[in-house]
Amino acid sequence: MMHLNQLLADLPATTDAAVPDWMLGCFRRRCISFANGLSDEQTQVYWLQCGSFTLDLRLPPGPEPLAIKDWDAYSADELALLSLREGWQADTLWDGNALAWEGGVSLQLHNPWPEPALLQRIGNCMMEFAPSGAYVEDWRLQPPGPGPLLGLRLLEERDAEGCLRHQGGGLIIAGEMAGLVRGRAEAVADSGRLPDVVAAAVGQGDALATLFGCDIALARGDWQQGYQVERSTHPARQHQSLLSLQGFSWLANAPGQLLQCCEENGLVVERRWMLDTWLPDWQPLATSEQTAAAAEWFEQESATLTRCLQRLD
Repeated sequence: MMHLNQLLADLPATTDAAVPDWMLGCFRRRCISFANGLSDEQTQVYWLQCGSFTLDLRLPPGPEPLAIKDWDAYSADELALLSLREGWQADTLWDGNALAWEGGVSLQLHNPWPEPALLQRIGNCMMEFAPSGAYVEDWRLQPPGPGPLLGLRLLEERDAEGCLRHQGGGLIIAGEMAGLVRGRAEAVADSGRLPDVVAAAVGQGDALATLFGCDIALARGDWQQGYQVERSTHPARQHQSLLSLQGFSWLANAPGQLLQCCEENGLVVERRWMLDTWLPDWQPLATSEQTAAAAEWFEQESATLTRCLQRLD
């Protein structure tokens, strides 16, 4: 059993790349603008992308407003706020123009974003257009800091007694940023919308634990020392360690699969992972291609074009 960085230290770069290099890394949404002329710059939205899957987290603005409690102690109003948070992991399908998602796990019980994404990258800005014309989103590549690009699919997580805690999801590390999605241990029988199902379960601790059993968190830190949660779908995850990076080994007779056995918060857990992406010397693309004519134009007009330039993250 090793620290993850030790286990992967001698592994050559590998990726099951289903997307172009300019789509890899961690992006923050600066703005979404709708067809009705209104825009949102406040919702906290992050997109992490490795070779073949996406992690996504969408939270209301501001610091965490809710205290840490047992599930049955949250009021109906507090649960309503929690039920409107979004986060998911899904496989990516890229056709050279549009990106679609399929499968995976999600906190919400329905798909709030069913349209594929028409994407174009200019510099560190990735623009996403809805084919219907409903909205356009402005995504900005986050400065990665030192570290690799790593993508691990989570197959399952169990406790020391072998009871299933989570299944499905993934981990993406992009330099100093990291995201983790862990799916519910069991499917939710009700196929309605999460806020409605949660409203009917107020005060029912076990039912709420199942409904909110999809854990999504965004963290910042260091590939050597670990990552601390900055944002999460659940208040209890705030400022915790994202996950232990200890206790990893390759699974025998299962190519590409890793076994992790470790202790977290006093609990022994066992996880099975599948390696998707390992780019130890990853350097994100902060610029994009342009024609020679475009570069010449920029140089000719630089007196005005460069007077107020800054990087927007």
